[in-house]
Amino acid sequence: MSGDRKVGVAVDYSSSSKYALKWALDNLADKGDHVVILHVHNNKGAETGQSQLWEKSGSPLIPLSELRQPNLVKQYDLTPDSETLDMLDTAARQKQIIVVAKIYWGDPREKLCDAVEDLQLDSLVMGSRGLGSLKRVFLGSVSNYVVTNAICPVTVVKEPGFKP
Repeated sequence: MSGDRKVGVAVDYSSSSKYALKWALDNLADKGDHVVILHVHNNKGAETGQSQLWEKSGSPLIPLSELRQPNLVKQYDLTPDSETLDMLDTAARQKQIIVVAKIYWGDPREKLCDAVEDLQLDSLVMGSRGLGSLKRVFLGSVSNYVVTNAICPVTVVKEPGFKP
């Protein structure tokens, strides 16, 4: 079944999302698969041209090779770190996977579920922020919402040794 899956990974460049990305690349990605890096800008206040143009559908798919270009990074207000990009470059080369990124603007809970449907993802991987039960009640949990509402299997990866 290699080569016919689309695996989404929610990435915000935090340590927990980088761990989830590493887990997805090590355990799910296989030769010919598409790995879609999903980034959601939660700041609706920043009314840039891109956020207004692609507010509902998200950005066009961005090839991995373009994620290192300073103009593109600035255009989408991304801050990918070299560790994440190196991890993606290595996996793309060694596992022969296709890596693209897509940016959304809005509520991460809703936009991740939208991405699953829009991109017809076979699975979604995301990190856990490790909120305690009290904080989760007041702040809500993106992972709980996505697990409950996404139309594909969702894997929530918790960073080892992480304490809320």
